[in-house]
Amino acid sequence: MSSDFWIILTACLMSAACGLLGCFLILRKMALIGDAISHAVLPGIAIAFLLSGTRDSLAMMIGATALGLLAVFLIQWLQNSGIQSDASIGIIFTALFAIGVIIISLNARNIDLDLDCVLFGEIAYVQWDTWTANGIDMGPRSVWMLGSALLIILLLLALFYKQFKISAFDPAMAVACGIPVMLFHYLLMGMVSMTSVASFESVGAILVVGMLIIPASTAYLLTDRLGRMLMYSVLTGVVSSIIGYYTACILNASIAGSIVTVAGILFGIAFVFSPKHGVLIRRLRQRRSQGTAIAE
Repeated sequence: MSSDFWIILTACLMSAACGLLGCFLILRKMALIGDAISHAVLPGIAIAFLLSGTRDSLAMMIGATALGLLAVFLIQWLQNSGIQSDASIGIIFTALFAIGVIIISLNARNIDLDLDCVLFGEIAYVQWDTWTANGIDMGPRSVWMLGSALLIILLLLALFYKQFKISAFDPAMAVACGIPVMLFHYLLMGMVSMTSVASFESVGAILVVGMLIIPASTAYLLTDRLGRMLMYSVLTGVVSSIIGYYTACILNASIAGSIVTVAGILFGIAFVFSPKHGVLIRRLRQRRSQGTAIAE
């Protein structure tokens, strides 16, 4: 298959996974958690490499997910101690990210990890990093990792959709119904960590953060129903990936940058023309209400 197919498929899988999780982050007003986790998992990746001695994807995913959950726990602990939410996020993710940088710099000769790769990624090279099983080329490793992450996310959301929904909209009601809110909180954060590390080598942390926030925010403007919001978020991410890739080819520009730019343009369109929450609709309603008041 052509390189275009694998690049677009990788971007679409990542966008779909991030789009689903981003909806719950937006509803819980935790959009910046995705940014925090994507940086905080760096020491987990480095420690996993030191312990395993290999860049095996499973080992790194376990290490990164563990550090992601630790970051969420520490952020929650600081918030419960009276520190503001944004300050807690900033303190924890910068501290853990700095620890990861130190670990890599101290063991630079032994760790084959590139910080630029982790932060920016290079999706154009995904077709070269393949997975071979019993001598058979199974295709790009990133496709398998992101496909597995997306499958796990879909499975968990299908099994516990009502619990995630109630916990996102009304945590107090969820507690009253006997739902373990903190369990689903950490489960959501674990999925964000898993998706972040599954995307690192192929697309980088920055693109992950963008696709966690922008498509979900676009979908939030278009509907008040969670089911439709999830669908619109995934659709926005996939469309952004496809248009962004071909835009990058035409302009000879960064693929990741083009994808996020297209997603931002789609958000801008929804922000202005959304039938429920768009700026244009709100102004028309204000003018109508003012005209009605004057007429009375």
